[in-house]
Amino acid sequence: MISVKEAVRKAAEYFEDLYHGQFKNVLLEEVEQSDGYWHVTLGYDIVPDVFSQLSGIRRRFKVFKIDGETGEVVSMKIREVEHVE
Repeated sequence: MISVKEAVRKAAEYFEDLYHGQFKNVLLEEVEQSDGYWHVTLGYDIVPDVFSQLSGIRRRFKVFKIDGETGEVVSMKIREVEHVE
């Protein structure tokens, strides 16, 4: 089984490889181990386009499913989070 640190590193590398620094403030949000997989949630900021600048920076999240034995990224999903004020 790969370590939690290795799973997080794999998720972060995968994210960077796909988006090449397109997003800012990429941070680890959550990690969970379940059924032989690591589920790593990374959060990142999106600066809105010109038409929605009034709403400011928005935080988004992606969950990476990492095979606990091989370290391979199996999937990447958008994680929806309710906005709470």
